[in-house]
Amino acid sequence: MALRIETFDNTRGGNALYKALTHPAAARPARALVDEIARQSPVAIYDAGCAVEAFNAIYDLDQIEIAGAYVHEIGRIGSTVLGRAALPVTELARCRARAVFVAAFDAERVLLQMRPYLPYGAAVFSLDAMRIPADRLTNSRCYLDPLNFATNFAFFRDTGSLHTRLVTANYWSGYGAGQVSFWITLFADDGSVLAKWCENCKPSASTIVLDSRDIRERFRLPEFCGQLFLHISGAAGHDVVKYALDIFDDEGHSGILSCTHDANAWPADRYAGLPAPAPGEQVLLWVQNSHPVTIPPGAIGLTAMGEERVVSIRDPIAPFATRAVAVSELLPDTAWPKQVELRAGKHVVRPRYEVLERGRRRIAHVNVERGDLRPDPELPKLGAMLGKGYLLPAPVMPRELWQSLVLPTPMAACQTDLPIAALVYDPDGREVLRHPFGRLPRAHATVLDLDEIGDLGLLDGGYGHIELVYDFSGGGEGDGWLHALFRYRHRQSGHAAETSFGAHVFNTILTYRDEPQSYTGRPPGLSTRLFLRLGEPTYGTFCHLIYPASRPWLPASDTAVILYDAAGCEIARSQLAVPCSGSRLWYYRSFFDEATRARAGTGAYVIVRDTTCRLFGYHGLLGGNGSFSLDHMFGF
Repeated sequence: MALRIETFDNTRGGNALYKALTHPAAARPARALVDEIARQSPVAIYDAGCAVEAFNAIYDLDQIEIAGAYVHEIGRIGSTVLGRAALPVTELARCRARAVFVAAFDAERVLLQMRPYLPYGAAVFSLDAMRIPADRLTNSRCYLDPLNFATNFAFFRDTGSLHTRLVTANYWSGYGAGQVSFWITLFADDGSVLAKWCENCKPSASTIVLDSRDIRERFRLPEFCGQLFLHISGAAGHDVVKYALDIFDDEGHSGILSCTHDANAWPADRYAGLPAPAPGEQVLLWVQNSHPVTIPPGAIGLTAMGEERVVSIRDPIAPFATRAVAVSELLPDTAWPKQVELRAGKHVVRPRYEVLERGRRRIAHVNVERGDLRPDPELPKLGAMLGKGYLLPAPVMPRELWQSLVLPTPMAACQTDLPIAALVYDPDGREVLRHPFGRLPRAHATVLDLDEIGDLGLLDGGYGHIELVYDFSGGGEGDGWLHALFRYRHRQSGHAAETSFGAHVFNTILTYRDEPQSYTGRPPGLSTRLFLRLGEPTYGTFCHLIYPASRPWLPASDTAVILYDAAGCEIARSQLAVPCSGSRLWYYRSFFDEATRARAGTGAYVIVRDTTCRLFGYHGLLGGNGSFSLDHMFGF
């Protein structure tokens, strides 16, 4: 029961039509449009924008008597449109329709061209009736410009002692944007609207901070656990809305729980990387409907990874509503280190999950499982040219304080086995251990505990990083979509955090497909611009920068760590050299002195900038009771 609508394609990118049809501000006028068309039945459908099937998937035209479906492209004549064979639009005047529905935005030109073919006296409607307000558009001349739909969702909660803080920067200003505005809608758990407002950004790269406590007080709201919808107008350069999200416990009992990164605003058929509960844990999947249409009973379900028995969520979920689903209630026999696959049917944007354990809690997100990939027979042959090729870097936190665990996660529907190895490096880029996983089956339950894999030499009592790479020595296939979940536990307090990500090719001038990726321009991506939000004054901030290299690159990075105040003004900068294949773990309070931090003030942030190589970063916050958060950083 997946929604029949294209959302994202890895070649073409995001589908602006999807964003236009499902935008919260478009829902009410869209339903009014359907009601008005129904009153004019029978209706002829002119699919001028190739949009009617997607519109139907969201707003359901079954109630309408359809006189026929028409197209202007000769190649589409005879194809199926809403279950009917499409006719040439030149025959439109012969039908008995009382109205014509032109399934296209910016339809004025289309309407002028089709006048000679309209049935006599027929009313004409188009998708322009459901346009969002004009003041939210970046490009008023092209409605389906992706910059008009720079949007995203965020899990947002303010209940009891828990509160949420979303932080990002006006990075669009660096691409020439003028006035940038955040149009914000806060949805309650039942999908109702709690508040709507607009916040204007300063012209420079200022910070944007949305704190649930401030919002709750401002709008005099009761407790809530729902989602924020963010719409950016005036964007330039990026139609992707990226942010860091932290959830805090005011009582300090549960510490910090964090899903501190998001840039993926596109629903998918499947998600993976959802850990099954360990003994003493409860894992809640937060299902947040991303659309103005109810998720039907049975449309979403869970299955143990590698199995096909899907257990469905039986209750409907209202438009834009939030529902917590206990994994153990649907899959009682699935336990850590097994993992769970979410069959989401394109109904939700990258869901969060929350792990409750002995009064503590942590929160993270699952990742998109791709259905368009196939094994690449060339990958095993490219070692001489690409070296390590695709690699996935993650921190090894200081071992005297933290336990580090690695769980490889199948993240493409085609993956039947995972032929991988783990390479451990000290901070200066020396390989200290190689651990072959072998060919892990899709349904594996293999977790790597770095405490148990032997002597890590110079890492004892210190830190470093780990890289997952393909290992074809025993055969197997690869597709480049190598992922893993990394879990960290504070030895003294028991607090934990986890993050997940996927592999890329790093720091080689040779390009393969779309790698090494670049934030701007075409591959190869050989530069860094990472955003670091700060936890001052209550929480400390740490940053673990890794210099991964598929092939040997520059001996050391030439990295600028730049501190900005909330208005986007540079306060201070310092240089950092990270050895190739090495890493550096540093702390904000040690890196910048007290006087400098005071000048930066509240709302300050750091940009990690390097024009010589691509770094990969992880960041986190530290509480006074051993609580902490950790996740990968975002760049732009």
